[in-house]
Amino acid sequence: MLDNSPRGTICIEDIEMGMTRYIRKIITDKDIELFAEISTDHNPVHLDDEYARDTIFEGRIAHGMLTAGLISAVIGEQLPGHGTIYMSQNLKFLAPVRPGDLVHAEVKVVDMLIDKRRVKLDCRCEVNGKNVLVGEAMVLAPSRKFD
Repeated sequence: MLDNSPRGTICIEDIEMGMTRYIRKIITDKDIELFAEISTDHNPVHLDDEYARDTIFEGRIAHGMLTAGLISAVIGEQLPGHGTIYMSQNLKFLAPVRPGDLVHAEVKVVDMLIDKRRVKLDCRCEVNGKNVLVGEAMVLAPSRKFD
């Protein structure tokens, strides 16, 4: 996994509008297999080459929520980071992610309610510069006042 910032926490007092963070990860066969085990979603479109060839995707694809999990990783590790609490998330899946794809997952601060510690984040995942997932998250950011 590649990223652009150290792990840790950015407290609400230090978050700024437009602030962004990202990670990049190549989705592997092992990632898909492990996600199937953890989620109990064994849909053959994710796991069976022969089955998946005959679908609209013409091949295996990663679970949508595996891709969405990369957004969670950016939020939980970088922006705001450790101690952040998810409040809501909406997602729109625009294109499949396939084994071997390099996914760029990014979040951007688009609104804040500092007194309530709320941060609204624009979320997206891209493969080869094309959006495969877009959405918005609302999180409760950590604060130095509660350390």
